[in-house]
Amino acid sequence: MSALPALLAAQADKHWSHFEERAAEVLPRLDAERIERLKRLFACSDFAADSLCRQPELALELEDERDLFNGDRAGRYRPELAAMLGEVSDEATMMRLLRQFRRRELLLIAWREMLLGAEVEESFVHISALADALIVESYRWLYRRQCAELGTPTDAEGNAVPLLILGMGKLGGGELNFSSDIDLIFTFPHNGVTRGGRRELANQQFFIRLGQKLVNALNQTTIDGQVYRVDMRLRPFGESGPLAVSFTAMEDYYQHHGRTWERYAMVKARILNDEGEYTAELRAMLKPFVFRRYIDFGVIDSLRQMKAMIAAEVRRKGLRDNIKLGAGGIREVEFIAQVFQLIRGGREPALQVRHLPEALAAACESGALEPEVTEQLHASYRFLRKVENYLQAFADQQTQTLPQDELNQTRLAWLTGHDDWNAFLVTLQAAMSGVHRQFELLIGDSTEAEDESVAQIWSDIWQTDWEEEGELAALLAEQGMAGDKAARLAGALNAFKDECPRRAMGPQGRQALEKLMPVLLERVSQSDTPGILFARLQKLLLQIATRTAYLQLLVENAGALTQLIRLCEASSLVAEQLARFPILLDELLVPQVLYNPIPLDAYKDELRQFLLRVPEEDVEQQMEALRQFKQIQLLRIAAADIAGALPLMKVSDHLTWLAEAIVEEVVNQAWTQISARHGVPAQLADSGDKGFGVVAYGKLGGIELAYSSDLDLVFVHQSGMGGQTNGDKPLDSRQFYLRLAQRIIHLFSTRTASGVLYELDMRLRPSGNAGLMVTPLDAYGHYLEKDAWTWEHQALVRSRMIVGEPALAEEFARIRAGMLAKPRHHAELAGEVVAMREKMRAHLIKAGPGEFHLKQSVGGLADIEFLTQYLVLAYSEQHAGLTRWSDNMRILETAVEVGLLDEDESLRLRRAYCAIRDRGHRLSLSDQPGRVADTELTQEREWVVASWNKWLKGSEV
Repeated sequence: MSALPALLAAQADKHWSHFEERAAEVLPRLDAERIERLKRLFACSDFAADSLCRQPELALELEDERDLFNGDRAGRYRPELAAMLGEVSDEATMMRLLRQFRRRELLLIAWREMLLGAEVEESFVHISALADALIVESYRWLYRRQCAELGTPTDAEGNAVPLLILGMGKLGGGELNFSSDIDLIFTFPHNGVTRGGRRELANQQFFIRLGQKLVNALNQTTIDGQVYRVDMRLRPFGESGPLAVSFTAMEDYYQHHGRTWERYAMVKARILNDEGEYTAELRAMLKPFVFRRYIDFGVIDSLRQMKAMIAAEVRRKGLRDNIKLGAGGIREVEFIAQVFQLIRGGREPALQVRHLPEALAAACESGALEPEVTEQLHASYRFLRKVENYLQAFADQQTQTLPQDELNQTRLAWLTGHDDWNAFLVTLQAAMSGVHRQFELLIGDSTEAEDESVAQIWSDIWQTDWEEEGELAALLAEQGMAGDKAARLAGALNAFKDECPRRAMGPQGRQALEKLMPVLLERVSQSDTPGILFARLQKLLLQIATRTAYLQLLVENAGALTQLIRLCEASSLVAEQLARFPILLDELLVPQVLYNPIPLDAYKDELRQFLLRVPEEDVEQQMEALRQFKQIQLLRIAAADIAGALPLMKVSDHLTWLAEAIVEEVVNQAWTQISARHGVPAQLADSGDKGFGVVAYGKLGGIELAYSSDLDLVFVHQSGMGGQTNGDKPLDSRQFYLRLAQRIIHLFSTRTASGVLYELDMRLRPSGNAGLMVTPLDAYGHYLEKDAWTWEHQALVRSRMIVGEPALAEEFARIRAGMLAKPRHHAELAGEVVAMREKMRAHLIKAGPGEFHLKQSVGGLADIEFLTQYLVLAYSEQHAGLTRWSDNMRILETAVEVGLLDEDESLRLRRAYCAIRDRGHRLSLSDQPGRVADTELTQEREWVVASWNKWLKGSEV
């Protein structure tokens, strides 16, 4: 550290002279270096000087940085204090010991931070641990003493019942300041009576008395000072509520009376004394109140109101230069972190933390805060807290106000490494300005979506009861809307207004809807199809009308509303998905994530990370999480698709890789659940393998999955699996695999709040619906060889194993390649393919006169697929490379490589395939049937028909 400024040197000399008068026995034992450091400490802290004048011998305990705080000093507070209190038999001695212990430890902490360069985080850890020790050991001493006097509080079975102490605020968060108040709440597990005393006393009365004694022991000012100023106003019903309440009463209070500011306070709540199962029970009871399972944007407005009240209090009390409550102060950083905790904490356990830096880091990790913003907020918070700690260490007083006197200004500037007060103020102002800017962006003084430029006409349209729909349509037409569009929007809007009163909306919900609708209507009016767009939005609005949090999300976040309108306008499929699962609205908040699906090879890792949020043993929550993950990823893929960021083939790739990741995870979960009960087949006990494979057919097998595709799957297991499993309830190995398959189907098909995971189609297994649910791989190969129909061999072209050990996958690939490359009579094969194609067309085509069915009409997708399958089955004997791929595009490319097709014909078929698929894809996004006018895609259809006629020998199509 730099040399002491003259003013601080004079202050040091003043305190030193007083110390010399009281420390005659200690002075000879202090060397010159220690004396110089003590003087510096006296210069910085009147509290330190006073403490050492009271107890000069403490100067000998101020070790240098090599020895002080070695090991876990914070961990030694409790046992050390407990041992000291164990020798105390009266309250007066106990209270004196507490105060002297606190003074000694705070002196050491101040010495570390002010002179030895200890980080402020170290101080917080030790100050908080010190408070824990003083509170809990005082409680334990008083509890034992009161039990001896009044009897022991018990539950219905006669077991002793403890008091649980909740530390709130900075104490709860492990960031207590040098001279902070402590906020506590007292609660106990069970009502009952005391036993062993002269007379019975209700548990609540016992604990109220105990609480009063504990508060007094800590709060009372004696000749030795005070341990802590204790604030009990955060308890249920505040100052008018009992000092201690039972778990049941507390749960009832928060369920029926808890307010947002109490949720805010409870984010940092920490149980100071571990009472085993009671601690776990209390945590579990409080968690749903604090961290809602839905996205809760209502907290933003509540926190804004709290901030306004604090600002009014600052003005009323004239609290200028307050680094905690002023603009950009500590409280605003806390609000920023806790907004994300309260909004998202129920769904993101990483946000369920008390320590503010951890909360900021979790918000950043979730994508809610940018890394550079997080870094800036954390740096500013750290600086402000360091300043706050110094301010309180000067005289052991709770203050967050910048000093007005030159001495303390000089102290603060010197301790924070600044040349003078003005240089310090420049740094402070930069830190607070950065915080306030982020606070305004996130919370502000008015909602983002409340745009004052929204024309009054839209408020009038929404608030007026239109008995005549024509009048509303006419008014909409006056806003520049075409007559038919105005009429359609008027009809949709009136239908929505008629339905709204039937929904049980609370006051907050109605208020949010009143704010939202004028903004929404103005945005909708700018669409090319306002009536269609509003009809899509209407489904979602009616779905969330009784769920205020979602309405407030759209009110509070203009960006989310913009993304919602954009996606619903582009796709009725997306609109339908959002209406069915409003939880997806949270994804609209971060467009850079929404419109950028994760890399193809990251789906499995991303899914594993997502599932870490849910306890592995909670099967229902795991199932729900799988469905939520799928819906979130589908929305992101669709958003990127709509925005043009993903071409059609990439969309299919993403949908396919997503499905594969989910199938593999479901297999793993099913395996874990079944093997936990029955063990695993004995042959696999030491290998760690499953001996189980999932073969994908159809669109999943062909890497052409669409948004609403079901999954065509076949389950196989390793050949030669005999014997039994090795668990507590052993099964025949084949029965084990049957149970495994049934469990997989159950995990996919069970309808949770988020629907089914995927619809499964198992009809392609050997013998179809009459066949075994899971087949040994050798029996599967035998079936394909001896009993399968030609159409089953066609289906095999679009198959691949998506889950299974490498050896099993290699064996399946060998069977598949061998079956596809069997010698076949070309004319007979062509006849069978054409016959099957005609049969399918007759059953499935839904095109009317003048229409072209994209898949089933002549020249459509199915013709290309059948032609490709024919080429593989007919020519793989000569060209083994044709069996390599399962997707149409690469099969057609391979056909050129092996000399079967010329480049032009292959390119025409691929272009036709892509053009027809892309047209169908666009229709599906808008939930339209796969039919277009017969005048569309004529060139592409001609190419397909020409190739069909060429290769299938002119068979009639």
